Amino acid sequence: MNRVFIFMLVVLAGIMFCHQASSQTIDRYQAGSQYYAYPVTDDNVPALTPAPAGYEAFHMEHYGRHGSRWLTADELYTKPVEYLRQALMKDKLTEKGKFLLRELENISQAAKNRAGELTPLGHRQHRQIARRMAKNFPEIYRKGSYVNANSTVVIRCILSMANEVAELQTIEPGLKINFDASMATQNTLNYNHLDSNAQQLIAKATSEVANEFAGRPRDISSFMGLVFSDEDWAKDSIDSRGVFKSVFEVAVNSQSHDNLYDLYDFFTPKELSDEWIERNAEWYVTACNTPLTSGRVPYSQRYLLRSIIEGADSAVVSKQVGANLRFGHESVLLPLITLMEINNVDYSTDNIDMLAHNWRNFEFFPMASNMQIIFYRPIRKEIDHDGSLPESDGDVLVKILLNEKEVPFPIKTSSYPYYRWDDVRSYYESKLNAFEKKFME
Repeated sequence: MNRVFIFMLVVLAGIMFCHQASSQTIDRYQAGSQYYAYPVTDDNVPALTPAPAGYEAFHMEHYGRHGSRWLTADELYTKPVEYLRQALMKDKLTEKGKFLLRELENISQAAKNRAGELTPLGHRQHRQIARRMAKNFPEIYRKGSYVNANSTVVIRCILSMANEVAELQTIEPGLKINFDASMATQNTLNYNHLDSNAQQLIAKATSEVANEFAGRPRDISSFMGLVFSDEDWAKDSIDSRGVFKSVFEVAVNSQSHDNLYDLYDFFTPKELSDEWIERNAEWYVTACNTPLTSGRVPYSQRYLLRSIIEGADSAVVSKQVGANLRFGHESVLLPLITLMEINNVDYSTDNIDMLAHNWRNFEFFPMASNMQIIFYRPIRKEIDHDGSLPESDGDVLVKILLNEKEVPFPIKTSSYPYYRWDDVRSYYESKLNAFEKKFME
């Protein structure tokens, strides 16, 4: 009996280990972290829960990241070319290495003067998202409704906004659309509202994590063997890690394009996974809820959350129907949804080794990632002549979508995914007030 018991323990331990190991398994595209292309398409749209009986949608608050783009600097394309040209001059490239160099040269040429710009895929992502928004919430995007859209002043965000509002206007020409990109709203849409003490905590934690990963052995021998004919020369005469990282950057962003190139075969699944684990940790420390920064980072977006609350409250007291759409960056969306504590993005740990088992950046902020908060109120049979709903006495209800999937707010409800807006607003206002009282006074 004891032997059987011990055997079962061994088996159970093995199962637990395998589960833990498999929890880190990711595909080649997810390894791109922030370069991961938006995974939702018209073919796999998450199912939504119908509105409660007697209710209909009347308002949306939104924040969306720009769509798929080119890398943000020319040097990110030219740097790997320079590395491999050095090796070519010394006759140290394999045939596959020479092929890689030719591909990188072609990509670098195609990317010239395109740094940070939206790709055709990025344009399509936002048009498709807009179509699904209009289809999911026709009560909001109907004739006479308003759409207020604002973007950061970065061109890829402006074009992302332009694609969505253009698609909405095509679907319903009767929408009253205003859109703008101005420094007047930049302070809300793309700003880090943290004091110097918090920024010092972030810098310290980021440095510690970077040093930790830098000190770990990293097996990139497969990549180096494919590219360089003399690995000893490559080890002694060239920045091996620099070559790997620069080619990786170009490779994982291939999913931002339509069949432009594919360099994934130069990497093993383990090489891709190891690189993602490091980048996952970097994003977590710089943008999310970790004791390493005393949980301060998410509050960098407290003004944006207040803007969302104020926009919603204005809609609630107004008779109008419509939406406030905001367009910006993953560096804003990630701490914002962490501050809002939705979908486990606010997971907290100082154990970076276990992070990848419990928190995966690509689940939260792929290209074109978005948060939609939809508001509902009791249906009234009569409609005002301007197409708006008259005032009603019932509770305003709200639900939230992250990348078009229903996710929970951090409070209780008896009718998930629907919550009382008064409860949601009260929770966030109390949280923001407590933070500001502690750190801002």
